[in-house]
Amino acid sequence: MISVPRTRCGIDLPGESVRTNRVIRTIGLSAAAAVLATTVSLGGAVSAQAAPTVYKNCTAINKVYSGGIAKKSVTKNKVTSGGKVTYRALKGTVKKDDALYKANAKSDRDKDGIACEKS
Repeated sequence: MISVPRTRCGIDLPGESVRTNRVIRTIGLSAAAAVLATTVSLGGAVSAQAAPTVYKNCTAINKVYSGGIAKKSVTKNKVTSGGKVTYRALKGTVKKDDALYKANAKSDRDKDGIACEKS
């Protein structure tokens, strides 16, 4: 290995050569990358959450949550009868979870934010 002295403005600086310094920096970056990758993989495993369950139909949802699955912001059930809209209290065990609702939004026929509700 040929070592070239480091210079600044044409003046030789004491210490390590340029080539040695680059090798040390490269090893340092590799080690830092390895530590970061390990931290990310360990952190990801600890904080990862299970994907929300997608139910086949309302019968399957009502076996688990008798009142259906609702968005967190929903407080009343919107009921339309004869063109007239009224709001009623939620019935049964309603699971309020935005991610679970989004996964099962296909089961919300009236699009009121509650899937498979009991009216």
